[in-house]
Amino acid sequence: MQETGQNTLLRSLGPREAMSLVVGTIIGTGIFLKTATMTQQLGSMKYVMLAWIFSGILSYAGALTYAELASRLPKSGGEYAILNHTYGTLFGFLFGWMRFWIGSPGSIAAYGVAVATFLAGLFSTDLIPGGTKTIAVFFIALFSLINCFHVSQGARVQTFLTILKAALIFGLVAGVFLWGTPTLHNPLETSEAGPGSILSAFGLAMIAALWAFDGWNNLPMVGGEIRDPQKNIPLALGLGMLIVIGLYLLVNWAYFHVLTLEQIQNANSSAHKDALPVATLAAQTFLGRWGIPALSVAFVISSLGAMNGSILTCARVPFAMAQDGLFWKKLGQAHAVTQVPVWSIVVQALIAIALALSGTFDQLTDYVVVASWAFYVLVTASIFIIRKNHPTLDTSFKVPGYPVVPLLFIIAGAFLIGNSLYRNPFEGFIGAAIICAGIPVYFFIQRRRY
Repeated sequence: MQETGQNTLLRSLGPREAMSLVVGTIIGTGIFLKTATMTQQLGSMKYVMLAWIFSGILSYAGALTYAELASRLPKSGGEYAILNHTYGTLFGFLFGWMRFWIGSPGSIAAYGVAVATFLAGLFSTDLIPGGTKTIAVFFIALFSLINCFHVSQGARVQTFLTILKAALIFGLVAGVFLWGTPTLHNPLETSEAGPGSILSAFGLAMIAALWAFDGWNNLPMVGGEIRDPQKNIPLALGLGMLIVIGLYLLVNWAYFHVLTLEQIQNANSSAHKDALPVATLAAQTFLGRWGIPALSVAFVISSLGAMNGSILTCARVPFAMAQDGLFWKKLGQAHAVTQVPVWSIVVQALIAIALALSGTFDQLTDYVVVASWAFYVLVTASIFIIRKNHPTLDTSFKVPGYPVVPLLFIIAGAFLIGNSLYRNPFEGFIGAAIICAGIPVYFFIQRRRY
């Protein structure tokens, strides 16, 4: 019989809900935008498609490793619980520190602002006091409120939005191939690319693609609320990632089917902030003037799905930390009726709203990208330690191709981190400083505990 109580979360999520969390949290706005940046860096359809393929393989390798780790340690907090178990509480705390203050609320704020920005393309927001910022705050608060009810409520919303966004993506692909005019690309065609060597540019392009794949690590955060986790976590991660990879390759194939390299390079990106997104340009080839409102609706639904999944999963990290005595006690309490960490969800929402209003979330999340990947690599490496030191931990799933698959992720992750530090050392330094700021806080908390 499952234990219940004020500080206990219920295992209410089945395979369908787990799968929708994987797919719906990963697919946000990246697939609609990042191909432009990648084409600017690489100047070739062939290399862009290879970057998406390699990023998908790398993400899949990480997801499979996380699947075994989460099935061995199916606890709330995901990576936090794994880092605690393998390397000690300091590493777990620093990961949670980064997620609590920047990683999680920064992502939620980004999705909220994205929703508001895309809605502004559908109707005038000038009559709303505060404009897009007010809209962003409204949706962050609304979806946080939804997730304060029973976890199955948030999961049902997630499933609905995931099915809807997948249908819209299939609609875009089908429309392009059925009614769009092909550009007859030569796969070997190249155009002017960014400065630097092709290897370095390929690494930066993969970082852009990996941002679009980011979110596969979120499912283990709700490991304490998934039924039969030894079976359902690996199933959801394995099949969910295959669905995402397939959708991403189809969408990029559609872009290159109807758009020239020059059109894609000049689409919306940091270099062309006022241009239309590459997905909108592709939709216009068969929808004409209806392409902009149609893709704006797709962007809104996709962003809401990713935001809902992030709110649901990420709130479990401070909950787990507080239960271990490493954070404010209230954050470790589950509501007596709904059995969800309401305090954690509310505080997470308040930080996300503050970041959305300040407009600094993009810069802050850029700073911790390298640090986040350092934690991904650490978590993945823990599979070797756990298999050696804790062979009796229950699991019905083992990483196929062990030890090659986790090693592939670790080596590739180390290269991407090194390349990012080489190309953008300032951001890496600031990210490390943000993480290290948690060290004195950790020792202060530990001194208060004992």
